[in-house]
Amino acid sequence: MEQTAALIQEPRIKNKHTDDLIDHYWGSINYVTNLIKASELKAGLILTFYGILLNFIYQSWGMLIKVVSSDLIFDVILGLWFACTGASIFYSVRCFMPKIEGGYDKNVFFFGDVISKFGNIKEFAKTFYSVSLDEDQLFVQLGEQIYIISKIAAWKFKNVKRAIYLLALGLFLLLVIVVYYILATL
Repeated sequence: MEQTAALIQEPRIKNKHTDDLIDHYWGSINYVTNLIKASELKAGLILTFYGILLNFIYQSWGMLIKVVSSDLIFDVILGLWFACTGASIFYSVRCFMPKIEGGYDKNVFFFGDVISKFGNIKEFAKTFYSVSLDEDQLFVQLGEQIYIISKIAAWKFKNVKRAIYLLALGLFLLLVIVVYYILATL
């Protein structure tokens, strides 16, 4: 009889707010993941703009060079524009580079750890189940994942911010080039 009583355990009292907390954590993860997607979308739009702009410049390059081919001021402004454009493209492309934050405890929600730190598929499944049953451990792992992907999102947005700043500076220099070209052709 005692063995039967030992097998029948009282159900664990569940925190009334656990479901809300799980939704909150996963909502936060989705929010930050969407921020990463937004930063990459912005970087893609910047690169698309440069593609159109550079195509337009390439098509009119011959006419432009004939008028101001040996003008030092024009060459300096053009060099600054190329530097800004190149740096802006660099930061836009950098935003697309996968960013993996290492040096943290293993986490059942990080794909890199799933395949490398939890053994085979059956061992991972047992660990994942165990973590899922332990609310404290579950929330710690989710919180760590939110922190790590937030760090990645911040890095990507930092690159997008630099790309946009350099794009604006490049557009200003391009305007100066156009005005200089107009004045040189008068």
